[in-house]
Amino acid sequence: MKSRVIPGVAALLLAACSGSSAPSSAQTADQPAGGPVPPTTATDFTATQLDQVLAGSWRSQENRARDVYRHPKATLQFFGIRPDLTVIEITPGGGWYSEILAPLLRDNGHYIAAVAKASGEGEASRNLTGLRAKFAGDPERFGKAQILEFDPKAPAFGAPGSADLVLTFRNVHNWVMADTAPAMFKAFYAALRPGGVLGVVDHRAADNADLESVKESGYLPTPFVVKLATDAGFKLEEKSEINANPKDTKDYPKGVWTLPPTLQLGDQDRAKYLAIGESDRMTLRFVKPAPASPAN
Repeated sequence: MKSRVIPGVAALLLAACSGSSAPSSAQTADQPAGGPVPPTTATDFTATQLDQVLAGSWRSQENRARDVYRHPKATLQFFGIRPDLTVIEITPGGGWYSEILAPLLRDNGHYIAAVAKASGEGEASRNLTGLRAKFAGDPERFGKAQILEFDPKAPAFGAPGSADLVLTFRNVHNWVMADTAPAMFKAFYAALRPGGVLGVVDHRAADNADLESVKESGYLPTPFVVKLATDAGFKLEEKSEINANPKDTKDYPKGVWTLPPTLQLGDQDRAKYLAIGESDRMTLRFVKPAPASPAN
């Protein structure tokens, strides 16, 4: 499957790129000249494209099995995804979301996988090798995807203001443990255009949890993550419970990695942890404010 813009929607998407969130002058194929564009047209088109990508034959059965926990369609729609955007995914790991985002953006947008520079045989190096192989092995879906390597201690993600949307899934806890989180959020802010969106999903601790007590578990308090973003200049626009899991008690021997898909305890209480499912997660949408207009 190759995503294509359907007739009449291309003009709407191009107008949306110009900064208007609800274009009024584009025409659909079955509309008379000068007729208004229904405000749901772009949303409906994106939903159709997402459905097609999520059903794509290139997605492994193992990755499809995670959809029930990760809610990719609802999550990406909450973050405002459109097929014509420039999207940077930060630290995509093995490429679970890459299999969705790269094909979705291939024809009309731009997908960038930002990967920390790695050496040796560690997980980061293996992930980078696997991502390169994935992209090279299926040029029809991934041929236009870009891999951007960055220095975690001095991160930068391309030209300032070049991205419409920056996304990161289950990574903030790693940066907190490595003491690089403030620099990462500042770099996200620099990469986004004014009005651009930062979407964050991560494992959620109780709001009043002590950071030092929980950060090694992989869970983070939502107010702490919000502060990281707002300290960098972002405004919290909305929270969502799309990725909530009330079964997650967050008190496991190996932290969040006790749960699937990692299942770090192996067969010990495996059925119990499979029944819980993946972690309870915060889903946060931030916006980079537009510059204030000069006073008259």
